[in-house]
Amino acid sequence: MPDAVATLPDQRDSRPLRTPVLSVIVPCYNERPNVAPMIDKLRSALSGIDWEVIYVDDNSPDGTAAAVRAIARQDPRVRCIRRVGRRGLASAVIEGALSSSADYVAVIDGDLQHDETRLPVMLHTLREGNCDLVVASRHIAGGDNAGLANAWRHALSDGGIRLAQTFLPVRLTDPMSGFFMLPRTLFEDLAKGLNGQGFKILLDLVLTSPKPLRVTEIPAGFRERVAGESKLDALVMVQFAGLLLDKLFGGMLPLRFFSFALVGALGVVVHMAVLVLLRLGAPLSFEAAQTVATIAAMAFNFQLNNAITYADRKLKGPRLWRGLLLFMVVCGFGAIANIGIAQALYEQHTVWTAAGAVGAVIGVVWNYAVSATLVWRAR
Repeated sequence: MPDAVATLPDQRDSRPLRTPVLSVIVPCYNERPNVAPMIDKLRSALSGIDWEVIYVDDNSPDGTAAAVRAIARQDPRVRCIRRVGRRGLASAVIEGALSSSADYVAVIDGDLQHDETRLPVMLHTLREGNCDLVVASRHIAGGDNAGLANAWRHALSDGGIRLAQTFLPVRLTDPMSGFFMLPRTLFEDLAKGLNGQGFKILLDLVLTSPKPLRVTEIPAGFRERVAGESKLDALVMVQFAGLLLDKLFGGMLPLRFFSFALVGALGVVVHMAVLVLLRLGAPLSFEAAQTVATIAAMAFNFQLNNAITYADRKLKGPRLWRGLLLFMVVCGFGAIANIGIAQALYEQHTVWTAAGAVGAVIGVVWNYAVSATLVWRAR
């Protein structure tokens, strides 16, 4: 892979190994073209600082891990953790940070959009001892987010910021930032309470802290992506909203359950839309229309859960079709439990609305628990 190793011959570092002051954590997926340029930029930006970079790669099919290891063979400051069967930016950051022995850990994207020249400023700010966390912000004087690809991504980012700011115990102009630094010991203290799902690890850290963190924001630009594809989309924002709900309820219910229940609510909308269309536009009996609508809603729920709720266990190929069939069987039993329990409560003179609600909740809990165990079981 010539693009990754072209500059290696004069990059060999023969200095004695010491515990680095700073570990730069780079969660990544399909970032192979950006690996060598990123490491070159870190070498330049962090000259004079004892540092290391830890790439945490979610088994990228484009060979990202191999590109990192090719450089690591020449430069001991470069490390790679390749994760198989696990996906997600937040959990990748946690694994990378917990593998560090440095005094400080920084998190930065591997797509070259973050300005790595801000790292020494962030480190100096932390070493002064007046804050717990330094965040590179696009939304204070001197920062910009021109690198967001289009108006849609600008809207997603801005909407997420406004939503997050209503929950935060500290003032943050850029809670969606993926570029920040904190002492490793503080990260380790907070790690056990982190949700670890989704993409917005900064928000998770701030909301997990038992007392408000002292935060300093420094301005940073956000460059245009040169290679690869952006990971910011509507699915990321759904996971982001789920994280806020998880923190709001104190972690009493799993984040996946919130997502599963939300998908189920959308499935009800799909069910009713299909039912109305068939009843008004096709000569079908109610029973036939209800059956088709139920199957359509189940298929919709399965696809959305596969894409969002279980994105880190996404089923593909033949496993996708087997999963769909098993999901429909599971939901069928859930429907039977729903109807049976609701009917039993109703016969005991429970108000019909309450009986129906209890039945629906039982059905959702059944579908969630059994689907997690059988359909999207961890491998």
